[in-house]
Amino acid sequence: MNTALKKARILLPTRDVDLSKWAVVACDQFTSQPSYWNRVAEIVGDAPSTLKLTLPEAMLSESAQRIPMIQAAMRDYLYGGTLEEAVDGFALVERTTPSGVRPGLVVALDLEQYDYSDHSKSLIRATEGTVASRVPARAAIRSGALLEAPHVMMLIDDPHRTVIEPLYARRDRLSKLYDFDLMLDGGHLRGWSVEGADADKVFEAVDALAQNCGGLLYAVGDGNHSLAAAKQCWCQLRETLTPDQREDHPARYAMVELVNLGCPALKFEPIHRVIYNVNFVELTSGLQRFLRQHGVEDAPGEDLIAFNRDARMTFRSVQYPLPLLQRYLDDYIGTHPEAEIDYIHGEAELREAVASKPDTLGFLLRAFDKSELFGAIRRWGVLPRKAFSMGTAREKRYYMETRRIL
Repeated sequence: MNTALKKARILLPTRDVDLSKWAVVACDQFTSQPSYWNRVAEIVGDAPSTLKLTLPEAMLSESAQRIPMIQAAMRDYLYGGTLEEAVDGFALVERTTPSGVRPGLVVALDLEQYDYSDHSKSLIRATEGTVASRVPARAAIRSGALLEAPHVMMLIDDPHRTVIEPLYARRDRLSKLYDFDLMLDGGHLRGWSVEGADADKVFEAVDALAQNCGGLLYAVGDGNHSLAAAKQCWCQLRETLTPDQREDHPARYAMVELVNLGCPALKFEPIHRVIYNVNFVELTSGLQRFLRQHGVEDAPGEDLIAFNRDARMTFRSVQYPLPLLQRYLDDYIGTHPEAEIDYIHGEAELREAVASKPDTLGFLLRAFDKSELFGAIRRWGVLPRKAFSMGTAREKRYYMETRRIL
């Protein structure tokens, strides 16, 4: 059965590289805090680092200057002795964060099996809508790049723990790759090589999981825009190759970290909505009618709470209410140009935003039950933008492994 899974020829820094300076957090974090990235740059200094292989989104305005430097650093690390092939297979990783211990498995996946469109039926799908304007900068880096250093966390729904957890249980029998503290309160990272018979067992487990996946085997948890850029670059490159070359070209694949949706250390948090310059009665009465048309009633409960300084309305929903709410809000804002929407992490922050200005309406969503994720994607397609947050910024994937793609 085609499961899109492939071994990766994983490159890691040589033993003389300081790994605490090599590994940095995903580029799409701390986008409004350039001070964080300035601190990273101070820590790294002149040392080899994945900071020099990636473009933090906080620095997107500097793309023209940084992209040639990034691609030059890739050539330097690849040919100058900074990187060496460490694994021909997979890498088992263990990340310790405030939320707990999160095991994962670094693999390569076939981009031919990935489609991020809204109603994709592909084996690999996005979880949230892809913002087209965020793809070109990532594609510009990858196009012509020798290496990839991924921050993509790819979810599998494996309730019986058949893929990653058996490897993790026998990790002491595997060859250790690294073991160190991450910078700036990122926690601790350990890794082990998965090759030979152990890698074969991974293929068997994923094949069995695919038998009952309903057509959706992998869902992108973090890094969808980077994966979308990889897909765009592959589609362009594919047109220049012969059919035989297309079959096994390294750029056809993207390296990701598989994480089991059921991992206790994988926390999902809701992202709330606040609307400025609106009339409470007008907006909520329209929302009430819209939701009733789709089987959602206003009733005691906390699936969705709409409130302002003086009033509140509650809604109860069997399904997570965000897809319908976002559809209604998008339509409302489209016909009310004075209205403005923002996305808020945390209930206290939402209440503060609502209290800060008159004619402001907050929507408090219940916590996203991650067990609903795969079912929601099958039913709705990709979820609306800002559907949920997968852990805190410091719990996102740190760049570590690299792979040659050209």
